[in-house]
Amino acid sequence: MASRSKSNERVEPSFEDEAEQDSDFRLDADDRISGRGKSSKGKTRAAAPTRKSSRKTREPRQSGGFFGFIRSVVYWCIVLGIWTGIGVGGLVIYYGSKMPSASSWTIPDRPPNIKITALDGQLIANRGTTGGEALALEEMSPYLPQAVISIEDRRFYSHFGIDPAGLARAFVNNLTGQPIQGGSTITQQLAKNLFLSPDRTFERKIQEVLLAFWLEQKFTKDQILAMYLNRVFLGSNAYGVEAASRRYFNKSARDVNLGEAATIAGLLKAPSRLSPARDPEAAEARAQIVLSTMQQEGYITESDLKTAMSQPPTKAKRYWSGAQHYAADMVVDEVKRLIGDIKTDVNVETTIDMALEEKAEKALTDILTKEGSKVSASQAALVSVDATGAIRALVGGRDYTESQFNRAVTAKRQPGSAFKPFVYAAALEAGARPDTVYNDGPVKIGNWTPENFDQKYRGPVTLSTALTNSLNTIAAQLVSQIGPTNVIQLAHRVGIDSDLQSNASIALGTSEVSLLELTSSYAPFMNGGFKAAPHIVTRITDPDGKVLYQSDFQNPPRVLSETVAATMNNMMSRVVLEGTGKNARLKNWQVAGKSGTTQSFRDALFVGYTSILTTGIWFGNDDGAPMKKVTGGGLPAKAWKEYMTAAMSGYTPTPLYGSGAGFVLPPGAEQPPQQTTLGDLISGVLPGVDTDPAPIDDTGEFPPAPTPAQPAQNQQDPNPYPQNQPMQAQPQQQARPQQPVQQAQPRPQQQPRPQQNAPAQASVRPNDRGYLPADRYDQREYRPEYQPGYEPEYRPRDREVRDYREYRGGYDGRGGAPVPPGDVGGDYGNYVPPGDVGGGGYIPPDNRGYEQPHPMPRRTTLFDILTGG
Repeated sequence: MASRSKSNERVEPSFEDEAEQDSDFRLDADDRISGRGKSSKGKTRAAAPTRKSSRKTREPRQSGGFFGFIRSVVYWCIVLGIWTGIGVGGLVIYYGSKMPSASSWTIPDRPPNIKITALDGQLIANRGTTGGEALALEEMSPYLPQAVISIEDRRFYSHFGIDPAGLARAFVNNLTGQPIQGGSTITQQLAKNLFLSPDRTFERKIQEVLLAFWLEQKFTKDQILAMYLNRVFLGSNAYGVEAASRRYFNKSARDVNLGEAATIAGLLKAPSRLSPARDPEAAEARAQIVLSTMQQEGYITESDLKTAMSQPPTKAKRYWSGAQHYAADMVVDEVKRLIGDIKTDVNVETTIDMALEEKAEKALTDILTKEGSKVSASQAALVSVDATGAIRALVGGRDYTESQFNRAVTAKRQPGSAFKPFVYAAALEAGARPDTVYNDGPVKIGNWTPENFDQKYRGPVTLSTALTNSLNTIAAQLVSQIGPTNVIQLAHRVGIDSDLQSNASIALGTSEVSLLELTSSYAPFMNGGFKAAPHIVTRITDPDGKVLYQSDFQNPPRVLSETVAATMNNMMSRVVLEGTGKNARLKNWQVAGKSGTTQSFRDALFVGYTSILTTGIWFGNDDGAPMKKVTGGGLPAKAWKEYMTAAMSGYTPTPLYGSGAGFVLPPGAEQPPQQTTLGDLISGVLPGVDTDPAPIDDTGEFPPAPTPAQPAQNQQDPNPYPQNQPMQAQPQQQARPQQPVQQAQPRPQQQPRPQQNAPAQASVRPNDRGYLPADRYDQREYRPEYQPGYEPEYRPRDREVRDYREYRGGYDGRGGAPVPPGDVGGDYGNYVPPGDVGGGGYIPPDNRGYEQPHPMPRRTTLFDILTGG
């Protein structure tokens, strides 16, 4: 009862000092209530010191020690990691929300590439943003992907878009001061190249990782690697391994060797700084590192490593070089004109013959190197076309590396006397003849007084002689008589596209034209009178082989009559044999052409042709500075000879169109007398027909070439070959079907000529020095009047047609027209396109069957009266 009463007593709380409270306020053993209700005071007091000692032994464990510190660090790292993850996740969600929906993500199209190939399929150049075509991974040299993987992403085939081990390695290296390394995988680099900017921001890095995950899920490893290798920038405007291989090693990525593959892979670190075109030693040092990594990864052996390292460093040119790039630039402009905007890769087949291209560049370089500096000539250009107008060689300047301006196509300059053949052809159409005599003397047309180059006068000369010696006074007289408009119409008809000024000075080539249009305008003389529109593109296809464009030049119009073309060939061949073009003579080849020189020797040209090619060459300076007495018969003719000698190598010499064919010009019209006025006598003008009889046709349609009508039967001429008198003409022979030029086949049986009742002596052929009876020569025996010791060997007419490189068919009895080659412009068929003859502006045929051209009256001038002429 006592204990029960004690336990029921109220104990008041004490609020004394904390220390005292800690020491006094405790329960002793006697204060506890045992299970039996009895107290054991003595035992409890004895146990008190033991409890105090136990409390003291727990105090060091509460401080933690070293292991406690470690546990704390781990704990807080975990906490920090959790919060960091939460933060990064939030940022990923935030920046990811700013990206478009993943369902709309697509690989952007690769910028289109234009692959330009030559006549034989050889690559000329690649044009476009990338600089090369895309290749499948299996098409590339196996060393390329191996080198790239070993140096950029060793675990490419094992990671899932990002490489944690690579990131850690890069972090440690960068933290410890070792060479800085990036942790981006090939997939991440592709994502950056395809979708993102190169800015180094946290947002871009997060988006790069997300895109890398998407690429890994969407494509296979090989597809990702192929896309990367075809798009990555490798310096010098080369995107992709194909462009880099072409740029640095002039070969396809299919053919690069081990050392070249290591060089390309080494460019990925710093494409511009490590470019072999800029620093070949630095590129080689980087390539050695790539080779070492390839050996470490097991891609190559120790022997392969030693062999590759022993190779000398590659020295690449800093820029594209070679004359073929002038042609490539022209092709790009032409492709855009033909098919519009280019959306995908295209393959462009051209008419360029790379063998001729190299010979053309060499010819110009040789002449400029030897003599250019002596005569102050710094630039040159060349164009070479075949009978159809297909451009076989084009050189736009001395060095494409130094200047990409195309002087053969873009530049327009005065042609000088090289324009005179169009004047003489227009005169022949108007009724003039090669043996028509004109007076070479002082001439005044309005306020213009043309003079000859040597400032001498030769008196009475024939038109053939005047062209041979390039007499300016005679050309001026012809333009004054037939009118500038007729000359302009003929020039446009044969191929001159530039605007020409309708004045008398056009006789001396004062209107500017390009070398390309001037050269192609000579081709109708060579091919027998057909238009030879210059062209360089034959076919355009896409990567699947679909034809986007096919050239078609199967039916060129006739722009000159056969007679005029043959006569001009005869006249211009004298220019080379004995006139201003002597430096252009070719052994065993009949050559025709004309030189041209502009005022103060600023420009010098020579345009000439054989039966195979027509070639024009220009020499001068870009700034128009005068050269030191360089004429068209000088450097241009010498370069023409060097190029054409090489170009004609391997061909059998054949005569020019119409040589020995018996073509005869229609007779000149009887000139009605005209009254000479006092104004004519005072001005000294040589009046004839109106100098501008008809307005220029702005529609682009030019009148067809005139041709003589069929002569009447039973018509005899008592004088078979008089001088300066009307002559009997041979009947016009129709163009016959020709065999395809792709295959050599026997010539078809020649059709017999129509019989005439006129005596055989009446059959004549034009000759520079008169007219000879037809029975005096045979085409297989005929030799033109070459200089002594100059004996060309013409092909007999009974030989088979040669291959397409001849660019023309065989000759028939009337001179024959060349057949366009089958490899240019599609299927030309087995025929020579008929010419549209006749046309307006001509007097109806006379009683002998000839169409009468406009007369060319000549009035008496004051000069004639004073000189007694």
